[in-house]
Amino acid sequence: MMLNARKVDTAKGKEKSYKLSDGGGLYLQVEPSGSKYWRMKYRFAGKEKRLSFGVHPTVTLADARQKRDDAKRVLASGEDPGEVKKAKKLALRAENEIIDPFESIALEWHKLKSAKWSAGYASDILEAFNKDIFPYLGQRPIADIKPLELLDVLKLIEARGSTEKARKVRQRCGEVFRYAIVTGRAIYNPAPDLASAMQGHKAVHYPFLKAEELPEFFTALSNYKGGSTVILGARLLIHTGLRTGELRAAEWREIDLKNALWEIPQERMKMRRSHIVPLSKQAISYLEQLRELTGAYPLMFPGRSDIRKCMSEASINQLFKRIGYSGRVTGHGFRHTMSTILHEKGFNSAWIETQLAHLDKNSIRGIYNHAQYLEGRKEMMQWYSDYLEAAE
Repeated sequence: MMLNARKVDTAKGKEKSYKLSDGGGLYLQVEPSGSKYWRMKYRFAGKEKRLSFGVHPTVTLADARQKRDDAKRVLASGEDPGEVKKAKKLALRAENEIIDPFESIALEWHKLKSAKWSAGYASDILEAFNKDIFPYLGQRPIADIKPLELLDVLKLIEARGSTEKARKVRQRCGEVFRYAIVTGRAIYNPAPDLASAMQGHKAVHYPFLKAEELPEFFTALSNYKGGSTVILGARLLIHTGLRTGELRAAEWREIDLKNALWEIPQERMKMRRSHIVPLSKQAISYLEQLRELTGAYPLMFPGRSDIRKCMSEASINQLFKRIGYSGRVTGHGFRHTMSTILHEKGFNSAWIETQLAHLDKNSIRGIYNHAQYLEGRKEMMQWYSDYLEAAE
């Protein structure tokens, strides 16, 4: 017997699921929980198959019969209604999906490139995308993004006064577009054309001290009675030419006092190349003093509140501020001071650039030139430490 609305509505769950047939392969499957599902049994190419039509009462008896009749028309045309249904579902999903959104392409590019970057550098780039690009363009198909759209987003960064960041973000977006082009998912890169429409950034160098200003600075530093760890960190920074981040995250296992070397692993370096730093007698003295304070920890400069983290990024610059040098010098500025003095004294430029962990601007030569110039740099850095000591 065919079903009617009352039979469907009053059907109750039993110990086991059961079926109520309506004819033409259509039936209502009633589960022990009382849930009711519309199904259709049919044969195609000699195989028994089933179609699902939905749940009662969302799908009524009349709705289920209409779906059955539609399926039978598909069968009569020689097609499998189950496969036709799947194809329609996939087509609908594709229609509603965003094809190659900028965010997914950017993350793919970032994953590919980050293997060559330091963790900090990779994190900075991803943070900029997450904060300044993805909220506005992340879900836009990359091939559909117009120059004006990208410019409007970059202008928001400039409006905060961050013109240099806007320039860098534009460059990174350009790299993502180039990656999309070579992988066949875009045909145009709008980023380079926007340079002339942006404010531009006037380079501001880190403040640094000239040679004649060093004696007064060292007097102020010697008279400061603050935390010994930060003071020793500042002195090591000045005598080695390291970047502040390279110094702050240092671990004791990197130090080889016997051979007077400090080897920083590639994962901590900006350009993902390990860096060997020859240590002068003065630098070794500072390290020995520091070991008495923090030698029990893995980190050379552990944080005050959490020894698993290194001291804060602002610690050394705050020290310079406290001794009266706010705006006059930064930790990074002492790299400039070192470079200036050593060049003026005629030291080999390649030694100086290697000491500062600068990559060779000639990209081909830089790939093959792994010379560390250790003997020359040992002599140079001992001279520099003696020079600084004489200035105190």
